[in-house]
Amino acid sequence: MPAKDPLLNICMDAKHHKTKPGPEGMLHDQCAPWKDNACCTANTSSEAHKDQSNLYNFNWNHCGLMPPKCKRHFIQDTCLYECSPNLGPWIDQADSSWRRERILHVPLCKEDCEEWWEDCKDYVTCKENWHKGWNWATGTNRCPWGSMCRPFSHVFPRPKDLCEKIWSNSYKYTTEHRGSGRCIQMWFDPAQGNPNVVVAKYYAAPAVYAGSGQLCHCCQDRQDQAGVLGCSRLLRNHSSTSGIKDYCLHQDLIKLVCIDITFNNWAILSITSQRERLKALNNCLSCILAVLILVVLSMVHWYGKHASPLIHIIMDNVYLLPPSPMLNPIIYSIKTKQMHRICLSEAALPEMETATPDQGGVEGMG
Repeated sequence: MPAKDPLLNICMDAKHHKTKPGPEGMLHDQCAPWKDNACCTANTSSEAHKDQSNLYNFNWNHCGLMPPKCKRHFIQDTCLYECSPNLGPWIDQADSSWRRERILHVPLCKEDCEEWWEDCKDYVTCKENWHKGWNWATGTNRCPWGSMCRPFSHVFPRPKDLCEKIWSNSYKYTTEHRGSGRCIQMWFDPAQGNPNVVVAKYYAAPAVYAGSGQLCHCCQDRQDQAGVLGCSRLLRNHSSTSGIKDYCLHQDLIKLVCIDITFNNWAILSITSQRERLKALNNCLSCILAVLILVVLSMVHWYGKHASPLIHIIMDNVYLLPPSPMLNPIIYSIKTKQMHRICLSEAALPEMETATPDQGGVEGMG
């Protein structure tokens, strides 16, 4: 990881956020867990606790008085949004007059979402999406004309519906639990440290690698073995000089090798000799083996979500070292030597003396 990761420890470009996180010793009540490193000010944290806040002139009591047990979740939601410096991996562009960035698909812990729904299920509301569609004629949000106030449990039948729909997919419901390092917690004990720091690092790692387009895209030329070897050298050199961690999702790498192979098919099928054609196709087995290794590791990565992050890092390093820089040259060199010997031995045949490169040459295939 770079020493200063652009997705970690940052504040989004929004209405009340600071330009960069820092200590805020006077954060109010439920926002206090972020006092050691916050994107909000003390005044913002205080306003977040009011029924009629000056932050956005938003009224929680648009369908009657919101119960305190329900309101505390919305306060905590506001504190997370305004104060957390750990939402970088999910910051997205926003087309709004009051903010340039927002959060999108933040993986919320199962307990946070279900407790939120359980404590608010008996409250009533007139809208599913609280981001837009309100009547602002009086300067504060009111139910749109023709809408009806209904229980939360009717508007949001499941906890998933509440967490994902109420703020236009700002959150994503997950089955991950608090403390797993795979989901963002709205609630945490500051005495135990901020658990969302680890979560942000976990989700930021693939994005940082994918952001270095010059690294991944160089591997698209899988037809050229020199290109593959050159890519592995570039990865190593770039990793050592820039500090980027050698982590790349295998699913993303699989997409890179799914390129058009029509030309290769024509070239192989144009070989007149059945024996030579089989030799050429046999050379492709090395490519298939490399892809199979890729798929197996990808499946382990996908179904091993609950495993320790150390296991995933070791797997990625194992893939990076043996299959690409070590295994591929061995496989390709053996195949190339076999084909070279065949070509040399058959070059002496009379029919090969008059053959054009298009008729019988197989050098460089695969």
